[in-house]
Amino acid sequence: MSDDVDASVELLVKAQAGDDDALNRLLARHLPRLTRWASGRLPAGLRTMLDTNDLVQDAIVNAVRNLDKFEIRTEGALQAYLRRAVKNRIIDLHRRAGRRPRRDEIPANAAAHDASPLEAAIGSELIDAYERALEALSDSDREAIILRVELGFDFDEIARQLDKPSTEAARMAVTRAIARLAGEMRSTR
Repeated sequence: MSDDVDASVELLVKAQAGDDDALNRLLARHLPRLTRWASGRLPAGLRTMLDTNDLVQDAIVNAVRNLDKFEIRTEGALQAYLRRAVKNRIIDLHRRAGRRPRRDEIPANAAAHDASPLEAAIGSELIDAYERALEALSDSDREAIILRVELGFDFDEIARQLDKPSTEAARMAVTRAIARLAGEMRSTR
């Protein structure tokens, strides 16, 4: 394992034991990427009431509290687990937003509830198709796509996360995973 992975796993163990400094360092390491991933996925009606950064931090802190039941050996597995925790928190918010009664009166200074940039770019229907297709892939393909497409890792980082021998091997793994994702998306339409 690399020093970064060792450091993350070591921080996780310390955070699970109650070390607040380790938890803060773990948050600092994972918060920016997860916040970037979650930014366009927050329900439109909640964007003015809830900061994406707060949502992600809350989800991570709750997930870390429950990690004592899991054995996480790589930073990629930890990142995937935390991403799932954030996704579940967003799903909960979507459900809650659907249960709230709508207000008839909207103040003149209210923020617009337009689609997020991601929703506008590819549409919510394609997001659902993407999520379904992503779930149908193998764990290694899913992780490669998440690392590259959603979290913005470069191929050097992906090679380290996926234990690939080179940057080119990581690039090829991502390319093949994206091709399989595209095939899955075509078959689910």
